[in-house]
Amino acid sequence: MTQQIAKKTNVAKRARRGQGMTEYIIIVALIAIAAIGIISLFGDNIRRLFGMSADALGGASDIANANTTKTNANLTNKKMANFGQNNAPY
Repeated sequence: MTQQIAKKTNVAKRARRGQGMTEYIIIVALIAIAAIGIISLFGDNIRRLFGMSADALGGASDIANANTTKTNANLTNKKMANFGQNNAPY
């Protein structure tokens, strides 16, 4: 009799553990979807701010205002292959 109760208790514990893992996965997926949306909206601004920070840490003395506008050529030519090059504000 006690073995049957112990088995039922173990099954219930595993079910709760599985439910917690499922909820965790759903939360992580929602955060990932939100992050992708935010990066797609503000990606260029974030890239520019990180580039300016990298230039400032590298010793550049002429860091411009973060609100400067970029040219269309620089916007279209900025890819992951040349991300670390030409980080100066546009």
